[in-house]
Amino acid sequence: MKKKKCSRSCGIGGQAVLEGVMMKNKDMYAVAVRKPDGEIEVDRSEFRGIMHDSVLKKIPFVRGIFNFLDSMVLGMRTLTWSVSFFEEDTEVEPEKKSSLFQKIFGDKAEDVMMGLTMAFSLILAVGIFMILPYFISDFLKVYIRNDSLTAIIEGLIRIVIFVLYVVMISVMKDIRRLYQYHGAEHKCINCIERGRPLTVRNVMRSSRQHRRCGTSFLLFVMFVSVVLFFFIRVENPVYRIVIRILLVPVIAGISYEIIRLAGSSNHIIVRILSAPGMCLQKLTTKEPDESMVEVAIASVEAVFDWKGYLKDTFGYEIEDSEITEKVTSVSQKAVKRKKKISPDSEQGAEKNTPGEKPKKESSGVDN
Repeated sequence: MKKKKCSRSCGIGGQAVLEGVMMKNKDMYAVAVRKPDGEIEVDRSEFRGIMHDSVLKKIPFVRGIFNFLDSMVLGMRTLTWSVSFFEEDTEVEPEKKSSLFQKIFGDKAEDVMMGLTMAFSLILAVGIFMILPYFISDFLKVYIRNDSLTAIIEGLIRIVIFVLYVVMISVMKDIRRLYQYHGAEHKCINCIERGRPLTVRNVMRSSRQHRRCGTSFLLFVMFVSVVLFFFIRVENPVYRIVIRILLVPVIAGISYEIIRLAGSSNHIIVRILSAPGMCLQKLTTKEPDESMVEVAIASVEAVFDWKGYLKDTFGYEIEDSEITEKVTSVSQKAVKRKKKISPDSEQGAEKNTPGEKPKKESSGVDN
């Protein structure tokens, strides 16, 4: 029976990867990927992250900095793992070129490369979303003499650049499949948190927007930066750039607390603050098909006892017969299911055939 009880955050989160979904619950995470042959491969492992068990990860406004870095590291790791199923055979020449890098760093070569990629991505993001808006607004000072108005314009430019970036990549065909898996991830979490058994049918009926989404987090980063840069000002142009860089961790920490609150509160103010991010998620999530939902469910079930959650939170007891008839684990039967090719499966490039090999452009995108 289902008791009247308010839903609460189930505590799990994740991201879309190439032809799959990663789900994380506490220190455990699982990545489920639909391989080219149609099978679902699930990798379950432990991830402790930076400063594990440190008191710093329990301090509000500080823990968000480390959790943000952890999410980047884990995101790169799981994305790399998912890409490995779709890489074409490498030639001998590229292997020779990479041998020097392997000799220098040995077994750490992959970790070093991942670290360099992350560092480059962070520098590029700070340059585009933090420094570039400053230079544009500074150029407009010739026409606008009011410093407060200039600070507001800088913030608006920052938000516009971010939204335009999201819009531009959302129209790419290969990114669409990634966003469909992003939608499947959200739908699974929403299904559980609404007290529904985790079945394909229930997941497909759930919303693809969620308040704890990374898209909303990044939008909060933009809004928080507007407020901080409005009140924290210096006259020296060099110091202005430096302070924008130094405040990035502070902005991330504040944004993390906001997104954390958004995931656990249904207050009217929280709903209003979450509205822009929920709206933007209509671009960064797309409706998945059932095969994508199967992959997402397999990832959830590898790290989270959703039946126990429904029982503890909603008082929803699931009998053995009910499990057999209604909530049979999709992942258990889908993992070994082979891809079935119909005569019409090769018609039309737009079809989302399970196991379809995406183009290479999507392999570099972290959701």
